[in-house]
Amino acid sequence: QVHLVESGGGVVQPGGSLRLSCAASGNIFVSNGMAWYRQAPGKQRDLVAVITTGGITNYVDSVKGRFTISRDNAKNTVSLQMNSLKPEDTAVYYCNPFPAIRRVGWGQGTQVTVSS
Repeated sequence: QVHLVESGGGVVQPGGSLRLSCAASGNIFVSNGMAWYRQAPGKQRDLVAVITTGGITNYVDSVKGRFTISRDNAKNTVSLQMNSLKPEDTAVYYCNPFPAIRRVGWGQGTQVTVSS
């Protein structure tokens, strides 16, 4: 099993910014695409952003222009810069390889709360 640890969440007002980070116990980022997901209470876990091994990025429409996914293969980390945050961004955010890898489970996630 590869362990994933997300960090950087917090409580911010609408319009604020946060930068999330994901670290893996194994050196998986070099040869795998990575993604950020989020899950609000009572909702399904949704894909938010993807970065491929070639550096191509994709985002769900609701975060385009506001979120930026990036990776540092040498550090085995992937980040999510979140700007202009909205209340509907409130969720627990998770990272995971994309496409999914069976031996890689879900971390604990990091809570992002956007509220005035």
